[in-house]
Amino acid sequence: MVLGSDFWPVTLECGDLVLRPILRRDKREWSQVRQYNAEWLAPWEASNPQPGGRLPSFGEMVHSLNQQARQATALPWLITERRPSLPKPVLVGQLTVSSIVWGSAMMATLGYWVDRRCAGRGIAPTAVAMATDHCFGVLGLHRMEINIRPENAPSLRVVEKLGFRPECLRPRYLHINGEWADHRSFALTAEEVPGGLLERWLREGDQSAKAP
Repeated sequence: MVLGSDFWPVTLECGDLVLRPILRRDKREWSQVRQYNAEWLAPWEASNPQPGGRLPSFGEMVHSLNQQARQATALPWLITERRPSLPKPVLVGQLTVSSIVWGSAMMATLGYWVDRRCAGRGIAPTAVAMATDHCFGVLGLHRMEINIRPENAPSLRVVEKLGFRPECLRPRYLHINGEWADHRSFALTAEEVPGGLLERWLREGDQSAKAP
């Protein structure tokens, strides 16, 4: 088990894509991107099943995620992208590895969202591959799981491109957009990507793009 500064904070890079820790000072940019994508993300948004319940504020979310990171149970990243005309990478999404279990399980769950203005450019699969490789290769985890609503076609394409195995349907698994929603469960183990998921994705994705 990796603890302390060896576990977090961690920044990952691949070309112009950078996964970096989420910070309180990101509130303004995060809120702007989320507001622009409100309609795009609404069908897949987690909701509070308690009567009158609300989701955490940005500050509460960051505090909770950073607390989980200190406990070595989560990796809360923002997905950012370098652009030639801008002085620093811009926020294009969010990716969190959560529910990290050590011991005999050595597994975690991964969730993400991406700005709709960047959809279709390979950002989501590249970010997922980067995070998965870090969990397998650096942290020594064995299994990564992603749970997706059956109606979420863009996210289903991400796991398909990356070769995550479909495992089962989980009825009424999470409270999403005001109701208990079914999810499809996908998984990948370290043995299935001995050379790394990112390397395989970049190789096969590039070959697919060149195909007639």
